[in-house]
Amino acid sequence: MLPAFARGATNASSSPLAPNGKPRRMFAICNNLGLLSDQFFPQGAGRDYVASPYLELLKAHRGDFSVFSGVSHPNVDGGHPADVCFLTAAPHPGSSSFRNTLSLDQHIAEQIGVLTRFPSLTLGVNTRTRSLSWTGTGVAIPPEDKAADVFKQLFLQGTGAQVEAQMRQLDTGRSILDTVAGQAQELQRRVGARDRARLDQYFTSVRDLERRLQASRGWEKKPKPVVHVPVPIDPANPALYMDKVKVMYDLVRLAFETDSTRAVTLMLDSVSTPVLELADATITDGYHNLSHHGKSEAKRSQLEAIDHWHMKLLANLIADLKAVREAEETLLDRTMVLYGSNFGDANAHTCFNLPTLLAGGGFRHGSHLAFDKERNYPLPNLFVSMLQRMGLENDRFASSTGTMRGLEMA
Repeated sequence: MLPAFARGATNASSSPLAPNGKPRRMFAICNNLGLLSDQFFPQGAGRDYVASPYLELLKAHRGDFSVFSGVSHPNVDGGHPADVCFLTAAPHPGSSSFRNTLSLDQHIAEQIGVLTRFPSLTLGVNTRTRSLSWTGTGVAIPPEDKAADVFKQLFLQGTGAQVEAQMRQLDTGRSILDTVAGQAQELQRRVGARDRARLDQYFTSVRDLERRLQASRGWEKKPKPVVHVPVPIDPANPALYMDKVKVMYDLVRLAFETDSTRAVTLMLDSVSTPVLELADATITDGYHNLSHHGKSEAKRSQLEAIDHWHMKLLANLIADLKAVREAEETLLDRTMVLYGSNFGDANAHTCFNLPTLLAGGGFRHGSHLAFDKERNYPLPNLFVSMLQRMGLENDRFASSTGTMRGLEMA
């Protein structure tokens, strides 16, 4: 999805979804080994909560985020496989009959993706397979794990010959889709009702691709935005995990600042990460093994060091978004940053009481929204609130029952 369909805007689009040329955006981050829950969740509820050790690392931005407890995706279980459901809430990902559903970012891309050069960006750290982004037909969009490659596609202008070659590729793609669609229509007349339904699903996907291909022709002729920063350097060693996260955060800020896209996902594949190299701590075991700490204080202390880095990098991201002005607002005011995990407790492989935090986006923040830790409140309700904040008229998404209770717009 990243390369062929559309490539970034040169300035903020003026549309009903971006009044006065000021678009809204979403950045969703999943750490698929979670956080130590007793170090993350605060004490008390509402605006007077007592910050946890991890949230203390975000104290400079306390008024810029909301923290949630007692939330999860109904019927999403199965341990590690649940990470691919972080933005879809598709039930029972560990079952043999599992089929994923449309992810939050791709729903946004379907609605407003034509307004930017890239309908969405799907990124990963230490993975090119585990994805947060899924199409409506249950197909994963492979994440890009090289920030330098994405940077070049976002900001480096090709030669005239390269642009023309890309235009020819777009035309070829459209002709292939026309040919296949014609063959499928002939097949549709000869199959049963069940197969016709599957073909209808296929036709819907083809029509969506054709629409995106047509939109991308216009972007190929427009100059890419100019940014006065060098091409990022991707750490080659997967052990430099936190450096990789920082590079991706910086890339996403640039993508939003130039309105090159309005929906980005980032899978932090901690499961595939080896022994980390940290500047201020000694880590002696692989990330995955540490997550199965069995209450060992030695392992927990190393996990705390790792989690501290996650929180510090998140604090830096929030600060960087706040530092960019968009008229009377900041980039953070216009950007929702969702940070969380598919695991409430990676040690026990449980998928309830998920550590979840939402920053920015123009909500009234500064509170701990505490729900029942035994009978969890549906996290997809937050997704509905986020969609509505994007300007989309949605009252349901996945297994939601409405909007997020207690979360108010500023």
